[in-house]
Amino acid sequence: MSAKALQKYEAVIGLEVHARLLTNSKLFSGDANAYGAEPNENVGVITLAHPGTLPKTNKKAIEYAVMTGIACNCTINQKNYFARKHYFYPDLPKGFQTSQHTQPICLNGFVTINSSAGEQNIKLHHIHLEEDAGKSIHDMHEDFSYIDYNRAGTPLIEIVTEPDMHSAEEAGLFVTELRKLLRWINVCDGNMEEGSLRCDANVSLRLKGETKLGTKVEVKNLNSIRNIRKAIEFEIERMTTLLHNNEKIYQQTRSFDASSDTTFAIREKEEANDYRYIPEPDLPPLNLSDDYIINIKNNMPALPQALKKKYKDEFSLNDYDATQLTSEKEIADYFEAVVHYSTNYKAIANWINGPVKQLINDGTASLKEIPVNRLAEIIDLIEKGEVSFSNASSKILPAVLDNPSETIYQLALQINIIQTKNNDELKEWVTVVLNKMPDKVVEYKKGKKGLMGLFVGEVKKLSKGKADPKAVTLLFEEELN
Repeated sequence: MSAKALQKYEAVIGLEVHARLLTNSKLFSGDANAYGAEPNENVGVITLAHPGTLPKTNKKAIEYAVMTGIACNCTINQKNYFARKHYFYPDLPKGFQTSQHTQPICLNGFVTINSSAGEQNIKLHHIHLEEDAGKSIHDMHEDFSYIDYNRAGTPLIEIVTEPDMHSAEEAGLFVTELRKLLRWINVCDGNMEEGSLRCDANVSLRLKGETKLGTKVEVKNLNSIRNIRKAIEFEIERMTTLLHNNEKIYQQTRSFDASSDTTFAIREKEEANDYRYIPEPDLPPLNLSDDYIINIKNNMPALPQALKKKYKDEFSLNDYDATQLTSEKEIADYFEAVVHYSTNYKAIANWINGPVKQLINDGTASLKEIPVNRLAEIIDLIEKGEVSFSNASSKILPAVLDNPSETIYQLALQINIIQTKNNDELKEWVTVVLNKMPDKVVEYKKGKKGLMGLFVGEVKKLSKGKADPKAVTLLFEEELN
């Protein structure tokens, strides 16, 4: 498909993201909500829909849904209720799904992303609560299908966006940011490989400049950011080809083949009225008071966007540092802890985003193993000119892991990396370097001032990092000028 043909149309994308909540029990029963158990281990009479059993609503799931709504800038719908969705689920014993339709728990809202087009607020339509279905297994026996009901009844929230995205890039960034938020407030682990977070993408095309939506195709159960992007890219190209050839686009539900990065049709797309929703007669409506919502909000952690603004406005950090420090809650919490011991915010950010993250990425240590007060001591010693950054990051920081109770100064003494203040010793090293590089001395005196870094670097090698770079630079300037 030519680039010209692709540029003729505008893609319109909406997402439905299902997030499994981190409650101990299921949405309407006391059965365990746990991944990885033996088949049909986490099932009881309510999950199996035994006659005479009645569901009961999980309070923690309601709380987590409200937390998500607050994090996503939603209006909390204080009067909401569950409904029966009469669409046949072979892996739900009762034969229908309990969900929310007319009155979802959260309305509107947005999630902020930063794409190549700049900062955007991706609008939400709503967030609703529902139970998950079980799992049908068709490849264990050639004549039979097996059903595992462990997942049946586990609590989900479905985050439904408006058709507010126009590229695979934006869709991928939205899910990435949403997953970060859900992990940040600890309502979902975001593990897409285990199905804790999965996404349905609704894609349509229209001529650029038009406002009416085109025929929609839904790609189901995308379980990675990569697959979301690849599926949308394929659908945009497939539908563009159909329109370019004057062929019809059918409203379909499709699936994604990750081995070929293509989609294929699985059924004609259902409309909402095909589900025949009715209010759930066995569950009372939810009436959420102002005090209930305020209490949840007051007990939530500060959110990434708020912290990022704080770090830029109050701590004068640049956008990159603030973004990196708020990439994960554990990192932000660590930064917040270190600033209790030091006000050198830029140096703290440099250390966390540099040497500390490198230790973590290498698998050498976790944040919990690097005492916050010791990191502040390292920064303080460098500021005082007692140790060099190079020695502190390569020698002291690893030594802290084995000796967390030792002060940084004691460790620096033991490793013998305290920078020397002895002027005579510094002059000796400077003389050695100048005698070793007479040609470079001539070049420097002819105006090649950038060689100062080379001279200082040579002294650093000679002194094994113990020479104070500022003092050495001054000595070189005296000798050369």
